Amino acid sequence: MHVIATAGHVDHGKSTLVRALTGMEPDRWAEERRRGMTIDLGFAWTTLGSGERIAFVDVPGHERFVTNMLAGVGPCPAGMIVVAADQGWQAQSAEHLAALDALGVRHGLAVITRADLADAVPARRQVQAHLQKTGLAGIDIVVVSGRTRQGLDRLEAALARLAVTLPEPDTEASVRLWIDRVFTITGAGTVVTGTLTAGTLRVGDELEAGGHRVRIRGLQTLGEKAERVSATARVAVNLRGVDRNDLSRGMALVTPGSWLPAGVIDVRLNPAMNPRGEAVLHLGSAAVPARIRLLGADTARLALSRPLPLRTGDRGLLRDPGRREIVAGVMVLDVRPAALRRRGAAAARAAALGEVALPDAAALLRWHGLLTGSELRAMGCPPGGSPVAGDWYADPGHWSSLTRRLAEHVARRPPLDPGITVDSAAQLLGLPDRRLAEALVVAPLVVEGGRILPAGGSLPPAIAQAVAELAADLAGHPFDAPTAERLNELGLTGKALAAALRTGAVMSIGRNIVLLPDALDKAADTLAELASPFTVSDARVALATSRRVALPLLECLDVRGITQRIDNDRRVFRAPG
Repeated sequence: MHVIATAGHVDHGKSTLVRALTGMEPDRWAEERRRGMTIDLGFAWTTLGSGERIAFVDVPGHERFVTNMLAGVGPCPAGMIVVAADQGWQAQSAEHLAALDALGVRHGLAVITRADLADAVPARRQVQAHLQKTGLAGIDIVVVSGRTRQGLDRLEAALARLAVTLPEPDTEASVRLWIDRVFTITGAGTVVTGTLTAGTLRVGDELEAGGHRVRIRGLQTLGEKAERVSATARVAVNLRGVDRNDLSRGMALVTPGSWLPAGVIDVRLNPAMNPRGEAVLHLGSAAVPARIRLLGADTARLALSRPLPLRTGDRGLLRDPGRREIVAGVMVLDVRPAALRRRGAAAARAAALGEVALPDAAALLRWHGLLTGSELRAMGCPPGGSPVAGDWYADPGHWSSLTRRLAEHVARRPPLDPGITVDSAAQLLGLPDRRLAEALVVAPLVVEGGRILPAGGSLPPAIAQAVAELAADLAGHPFDAPTAERLNELGLTGKALAAALRTGAVMSIGRNIVLLPDALDKAADTLAELASPFTVSDARVALATSRRVALPLLECLDVRGITQRIDNDRRVFRAPG
């Protein structure tokens, strides 16, 4: 199915044309039919001779109902501009064309109606001239009469040509269905309608709308019930779990967890326009008041009166309802911009936004530094490459800066300092996840006991001298560990001992039991000479040490698999291999 929105001045024959094409009445309300003027959105559909199914969103042309018109046009991928031959180009013709252009609609056709009432050539020339200034330049222009059906065959052929040029929708994408109608059906409950431009809806799916979790109870498209509907389509969705009064036009049905509600956004403006102060942002079927802060010549920050589910690349427009004119077209660049607190921050932000035509994941990471893969996808830019930790992705420059800052902080700490905890490092660097701090630990840093320390490194002279004196004490008796008093005399306590242990200058096999780093290897060589099994007393004698040292030393050898305990007091030596 293809969905096309009508556009054009009031009373130029849009609804008559849709009736002639579809045989259906697009004006839903008796008041519309009585006044002969579309007030709200109308819907009708037909199947062309080519087999293409076309659904029309018939929008009002009167200036008082421009908001309704924009709600219908916003989600549609194509437009049909209607101009009456007997009236020519009019005010709403211009505003509707400006709206289509601002919304980025680049597919459509123009129709000169009422060819039975006036020469169509002047109106055709006017249409061509106005189209030339927009992204719709070059579209087909067809002359018809809805009343006499003159030219309808050519219009159907033009619609068939248009249908094959429309881009294929992504039916696997997450859903965002902008709601344009909400009503209740007796026995069924709340129903919403909209134009599905991406994704697939299925009966039983769970979605979010207006802060409510809802479930799809039933689906209908083009008057037919369906178990699933894929984009592009006009669809009516019967919802369970929400009351009619909880929903309204301008809200959206979205896939849970796949969209970020955006209350402040950075946008690119149509360069020819210079909006200031306040305006109404029209995007999808939403119409939301917004405060405008210009950043640069063609960029601005919008503060919305309520959050909307937006993504990078979304197109909308700003309209001043007081002046009744479109003041700018907008393209969303960032749905979660950082606050502008410093002097010159706005100019710097404008420069950053100006570096890219349409942001990708790399650009978003440059602006934010760190984002999760789920955040990038929700912002409209799936990540590339590999995460730095968990689901976290980083801008390479920002990641290098964090690595450098961590290394500099650790290097500035006193030599005997036990290091900084991983959690403290995360807080120091403003990281949202401690795993990021752990991932930043690269040579010459290591994580030991939950603390970030320099790897290896040289000892301060005083500690190196103490270690040398300890080595002299143990030279003839390598297992005769010094007493606590002797360690205190040497100055190998507290931070000094921790530094010596950290660099591998000494080893500890128990409380206040400090030996040289090769002690275990030497002990293994000595015990290999004993007949197995042997007792702790046998080991103590062979190692020429006390039970205070022999027992924890044997326990360390047990852990390494060099010795094996076979009962309360006896062990065997396990030969390598």
